[in-house]
Formats: sequence, structure tokens, C-alpha cells
Amino acid sequence: MSTHETSTITVRHAEPTDAAALHVVAGETFALACPPGTQQPDIDAFIAEHLSEEKFRLHLADPDRALLIAEVNGVVAGYTMLVFGEPQDADVAKAITVRPTAELSKCYVLSTQHGHGVASHLIAQSVEMAHQRGAVAVWLGVNQQNERANRFYEKNGFTRVGEKRFLVGSEWHEDFVRERVL
Repeated sequence: MSTHETSTITVRHAEPTDAAALHVVAGETFALACPPGTQQPDIDAFIAEHLSEEKFRLHLADPDRALLIAEVNGVVAGYTMLVFGEPQDADVAKAITVRPTAELSKCYVLSTQHGHGVASHLIAQSVEMAHQRGAVAVWLGVNQQNERANRFYEKNGFTRVGEKRFLVGSEWHEDFVRERVL
């Protein structure tokens, strides 16, 4: 029997005291979402600017955001962040089909936990939370070259509805906009 067969996955609301753990997981996982060839200095700059412990403290205090943490046997293994409200990106605003909507801004799981249900638990709880807060759809952006993530989101009901650009450091990346109507 593998350790994953006896693992317990739990998903909970992130608390202000989780900012440091969120930053650590973000630092370990963000590069996994980047396309091949993304320069390490650009990845490092993005993490420093957008995924710092201080930035997570601000996100946790923002009433228009909700962060969920997945734990495997009590150890943080991944997280999601929902952003409620009208999309700020013009390409996204044109692409999504229904409102009110929520953005699944982040969905990251440690690579050691890929394929073991952690991300599926996070997605299910995030979609449920969005529904409870009045959203009729959830949208996300995912790099066009990230085949694993695109397959995962497709399998979880997120259909491709458009495209947008995403800045990592000094480099623009091309993302698909995916939407799941609830």
C-alpha cells in the first residue's frame, strides 16, 4: 500500500497565520505553471512581486478574495484563490459568458501531490464556495502550453472561451481563458 492510499486530504479556509505557508507553496509551484523557456529571473521577479508573504497577508484581508488550503495528513500541499467581482482584464471580460462570476486566480499543488486528488478537492471546494457567494460561473487563465493543466481543467468542466495575455517578469505569455458555468 502506498502512502497516498492512506492519505487524508482536507481543504480549509486559509487564515492570516497561513501567509508564510502560502508563500512557500507558491514559491515551489509557480514555475510549474510557466511555459518551457520562461527565464528564472522572470519567475523570481513574479514570485517576489505577486506571491510574497506580505502579498498573501493582503489577499487574506481582502473581502473580495477567498483562499483555500489543501492539506495532506495535516501538511500544506496546495491552495486556491478566488477573486470575486467583474474581471479587470478586457479580454477576459469579453470572453466570459455569464455573470456574476468569480476568478479562480490560483490553483497550485506541490508536484509530489500531483495525480493524488489534491487539486480535484481544491477545485470542488472552490467552485462550491463561488456558488455560495452568488457566482454563476468560475473562470481562470491557464498558459496555452501547459498541457497537463489544460487537460485537468477540461476534465473539471472548464471550457475554453477565449484568450488573454499574462505578464511574468518582463515576458508576456499567452493564456487560454476557461470558464465553468455552475
